[in-house]
Amino acid sequence: MTRFPTLFLSHGGGPWPFMEDRRVQYAKTAEAFGRLPQLLPARPKAVLVITGHWEADAFTVSTSPHPPMVYDYYGFPEHTYHLKYPAPGKPELAAQVKALLMRAGLDCREDPNQGFDHGTFVPLGLMYPNADMPIVLLSLKSSYDAAEHVKVGQAIAPLRDEGILIVGSGLTYHNMRGFNRPESKPVSYDFEAYLNEAISSPDAARRNAMLVDWENAPSARLAHPREDHLLPLMVAAGAAGSDAGRRVFVDEVANVAMASYVFG
Repeated sequence: MTRFPTLFLSHGGGPWPFMEDRRVQYAKTAEAFGRLPQLLPARPKAVLVITGHWEADAFTVSTSPHPPMVYDYYGFPEHTYHLKYPAPGKPELAAQVKALLMRAGLDCREDPNQGFDHGTFVPLGLMYPNADMPIVLLSLKSSYDAAEHVKVGQAIAPLRDEGILIVGSGLTYHNMRGFNRPESKPVSYDFEAYLNEAISSPDAARRNAMLVDWENAPSARLAHPREDHLLPLMVAAGAAGSDAGRRVFVDEVANVAMASYVFG
């Protein structure tokens, strides 16, 4: 079977595809997400999502065959708290992910109740609107060790040869106080330029080292006061192996750059 690429997607703010004004604001992102399946060699058997909206004391994998919805956003219209994206889970893939992590010396637990947050149902809903693609979630580890998240990606990389699409879902800029502020625009572009230099390097060791050293990038802590939305990129890059990455697109929303990347 052809090897699948890995993706890092800047998923945007809240349930934006389901609000007309936000959909206009994110028009470029919506179009780009809808085209992403065309980048793939075939239809995946399933998608493994590492989302910036789920972290635990240990890496944890979702095992529900019918994952629920998680409405972890605030201040949005009432109808956005009743959205449904009834894609199935895939417990056998969850078991495979756990086995790969344990084999790599990484503790991994199971969660039968974890559901789809907007970092999952927004991009996947635009990629697979029929909700017929099996999805398994893998949490971040709340210690936020960047190198350990790269190692997780390296551990799950064999799934790429088995028809599994690995998606890191976060944002290249995630400072809630910085959105819609004029001073945030150069911050977001400076930090994204560092990320783009790292991911496009043909030297995987250099790429991973630059990502692990992200705190020394320009405006790093202004772009990410907490790195929950950056760590999914570490996993996607780790799973890329020797495959270089490239920027798929960059959108500008709320006065900041939001970029997405593909590896392989």
